[in-house]
Amino acid sequence: MKTAGGCACHLSLLLCIVHVYFTLALMPEPRITIRYEDLDHKLVERFSQNGIFNYSVLLLHPSSGKLYVGAKDAIFSLQTKTLTEKPLVIYWNVSDSNHVSCKNKGKRETECHNYIRLLQFLNETHIYACGTYAFDPHCAYISLSSFTLDRLENGELRMDSGRGKCPFEPSQQYTAIVADGVLYAATVNNFLGTESLISRATGKEGERIRTETSTLWLSEPEFVSSAFVPESQDSSNGDVDKIYFFFTETAKEFEFYTKVKVPRVARICKGDIGGLKTLQKRWTTFLKAQLVCENLQTGARYNILRDVFTLQREPGSWGSTRFYGLFTSQWERDEVSAVCVYSLPEVSQALSGSYKEVKRDCEKPAYPEPNLHPRPGACITSSLVAEGFSNSLSLPDKVLTFVRDHPLMEQPVVARPLLEKMGTKYTKIAVSLAPLHLPSSEFKTTPILHLGTDRGKLHRAVEVGDRAMLIEETVLFSSEEPIHNIQLDQDSLYVGSSSTVVKLPLANCSQYSSCQDCVLARDPLCGWDTSQSACVQPGKSQGLLQDVEHGEAIKLCPDTGRCDPERAVVKAILGSRIVLPCVPHSSWSHCVWKFPKDLPAVNQRADGLEITVSQSSLGVYSCICVENKISCDRASYTLEVGDPTMGALCSSSRNYTVGISFFCLLLGVLLGAASFWGFKRFRGTKQTQIEQRYAETPNSPSSPSIMSEGMPLTEKKNGLNGHNAYANVNEVCDDARPIMKLAGAPLARCDESSI
Repeated sequence: MKTAGGCACHLSLLLCIVHVYFTLALMPEPRITIRYEDLDHKLVERFSQNGIFNYSVLLLHPSSGKLYVGAKDAIFSLQTKTLTEKPLVIYWNVSDSNHVSCKNKGKRETECHNYIRLLQFLNETHIYACGTYAFDPHCAYISLSSFTLDRLENGELRMDSGRGKCPFEPSQQYTAIVADGVLYAATVNNFLGTESLISRATGKEGERIRTETSTLWLSEPEFVSSAFVPESQDSSNGDVDKIYFFFTETAKEFEFYTKVKVPRVARICKGDIGGLKTLQKRWTTFLKAQLVCENLQTGARYNILRDVFTLQREPGSWGSTRFYGLFTSQWERDEVSAVCVYSLPEVSQALSGSYKEVKRDCEKPAYPEPNLHPRPGACITSSLVAEGFSNSLSLPDKVLTFVRDHPLMEQPVVARPLLEKMGTKYTKIAVSLAPLHLPSSEFKTTPILHLGTDRGKLHRAVEVGDRAMLIEETVLFSSEEPIHNIQLDQDSLYVGSSSTVVKLPLANCSQYSSCQDCVLARDPLCGWDTSQSACVQPGKSQGLLQDVEHGEAIKLCPDTGRCDPERAVVKAILGSRIVLPCVPHSSWSHCVWKFPKDLPAVNQRADGLEITVSQSSLGVYSCICVENKISCDRASYTLEVGDPTMGALCSSSRNYTVGISFFCLLLGVLLGAASFWGFKRFRGTKQTQIEQRYAETPNSPSSPSIMSEGMPLTEKKNGLNGHNAYANVNEVCDDARPIMKLAGAPLARCDESSI
């Protein structure tokens, strides 16, 4: 039997469980959080123009000090020294005919504009710009000297078709890059967005080639990034330059009850011009491999690729190239993000391995190793040229046929997460290098990760060994809006969003007020200057105290009393539950407590020690935090019986959670009891009325018999008004059903038609 009280109790209990789950699921925050209200507006600059939005494309020209910004119907040229200086602007609106055609195709007014999606340096004199142009992509040429759109002799704009170069919609994912003056793009090629391709979109007409129209090559891809790697510059075996594309697609190699998303890296050779007969105007070097980002200890696997940043770890050496991938999970209901790093040699090894047979039967091997020369999908190197293979047109048909049917490699590229963050959805990533003053390190620099979230926050993390630790969170906007782009300069960082462009310094050492804070922050861009008693950048001073890895610089910090806290007296009532706070220096600190010997079981949390006040729990408590083998007393308390004098200690988040949970449970029980009592009384009253009616007029025509055709049998099971007796119950169950279904609770008892 399902009563109204039962449904209300289920609903209340479910709300309590959800509340407790989400509260306990929160991960530790970055060491320092800078709120929007606390931003130093002398250091943080903003640019926006009334009526113009979607500042999502940023292109930096470091030598000229210009930042080019693509927005809706406009392109800006900003001075990097200060964004407040009046910018140059190009207004690139769609024609009236294109605007009318867009609306006639059923698109909304906001979509029928020219959203700039591509800005790339074509050469030293021009920028190649492409926009959606009201669902009819167009591209134009911007002169760097005058910052104007090029025009033809008749005065019309010099424009190209943007199909295959630029998305049709403002929100479609795509990527493009210019290599030696030629544009390589990964986008959709039709209005409906059903035909995806990776192509050489500009250059000589005969060399404009693309991917094969086959789900083996691309299966519902979502492109995120691309990279041009001129490997020929430091190659000893005559290797050639390559372009890498990163995307997520629907896997064809797995048979599953739902679509499985798989992150990929694909590679093409810059000198590829297609095949002679087979793969005409198609890539002959297109190969792809799966990217695996998995935490083996927890079993968490991240399979949705959001962004990739390409970094050359050692300047001048393309072999040191690393790809920082930003991932989320298809299977996690909660927001969760991870960063995994892949080296260029690891990617090359996977693309040089065995080919995967996607459509195979029992007679075909699982790992086909063709006895073909040259190797299918290989670039035309200098050694192959010496053998007579001058270009891809000279490749045998057997080689081209095999690579056409086997673009996927068997071996994945595997990495463990460098960083995992629960409750956060990262949208963009950029990585900078900071000097590392450690003689024992094989590198002279250390990477700093700049991560943008979908709620307008910027996280900074330092890569230390095989992990990255969050050191700072900055709230950039007053309202939550996603970060669309991040561009790095020498000393500054630029962030683009829907409403504005933000400039902020890479280093803000002034936020660390003490030597311990400055050193324990492990910020490679900051160090403690003992002569100035200030936290400054390394380049501006010598002999700074830093502790990026496992140094012991904190031992040299002057004693400022941080490790000798005053003992606070805490008075509480017997039987009450309190929390003694102890916040560690940073996320790397490990804190332990000293407390009375006879103390029963305690709950040590990230923010303090939770205890129940009793006679055995009275006494002295000390919190000692250890970092880099250096211990420091962080808090000291004396617990006594009496009127509470430190109420703040009892109002921690955990107590709040327990209190709310208990209140919800109690409320659910009371509501259930009240509803059950009300329902029983209502049912008893109705039953009495029905019995009185039958007793007074047992053969009355107004009281249908059980064989009457005027009422369904199910409605007569409990008398004339039996179906009305369940009105209140069904209303409560109807309210609870969607939430119970979301939580996986059984609904059968709520759906019973009788009691």
